Amino acid sequence: MRLQDKRVVVTAAASGMGRAGCLLFAQEGATVAVVDIDPARTEQVVAEVIAQGGKARGFVADLSSAEACKHVIAECAEWLGGIDLLWAHAGSPGPSAVEGVDIAAFDFAVALNLTSALICAGEVADHMRRAGGGAILFTASVAGLRGSPLSPVYSALKFGVVGFTKSLARRYARDGIRVNVVCPGAVDTPMLPAFLDRDGNDDELRAANQARLVANVPMGRVARPEEIAHAALWLLSDDASFVNGVALPVDGGYAA
Repeated sequence: MRLQDKRVVVTAAASGMGRAGCLLFAQEGATVAVVDIDPARTEQVVAEVIAQGGKARGFVADLSSAEACKHVIAECAEWLGGIDLLWAHAGSPGPSAVEGVDIAAFDFAVALNLTSALICAGEVADHMRRAGGGAILFTASVAGLRGSPLSPVYSALKFGVVGFTKSLARRYARDGIRVNVVCPGAVDTPMLPAFLDRDGNDDELRAANQARLVANVPMGRVARPEEIAHAALWLLSDDASFVNGVALPVDGGYAA
């Protein structure tokens, strides 16, 4: 088991890639703190982990709040008895507009995509130092590797996450803490319709948007959440023990 006895925190863990990660990490021997804003879905993921023989507990938090980030990491560390691994996965599409942008929506996107990553990483660092090291993984996007004309705000924030990863990898390396970021392309999760619907909630338009999206993926499809979770598992595990500061595309060849 690649995460035997590891204590891991996963944020935005109640659906999609986060849920897939919780299930997979538990199968690999980790004890999982499942963090999300949705109480019912959080408890459902915990129940799924326990049903497959794993160990998990749910923690409800609004990660757009810096204080909530600090509080929930402290809660997780107390329950786990320390923290070895963090997958800081929280994010949102943000506004599509530049002209006439909704500043409140922009501020929320900054808080969830970038500030939560910064706060959670800073809060887990001392726990990892006390444990003799650890690994932090962020979630960015292929939009953090190449500019997105349809999502310039999201793209800017994910470029920020990638840059933060590279800087933090150098900062924490001597503490035995590796820092990497996974950059998914389009994934079949609840967030995908949020991207496709921003020009209007219309079935025909949504289908056309998805067709254009898939047409740009060399492998000709969107990813399954489990495919991103397996990349996350590798980056967090000792199999990637000399991998640090890497932004890994998991996108069917889109970024190529």
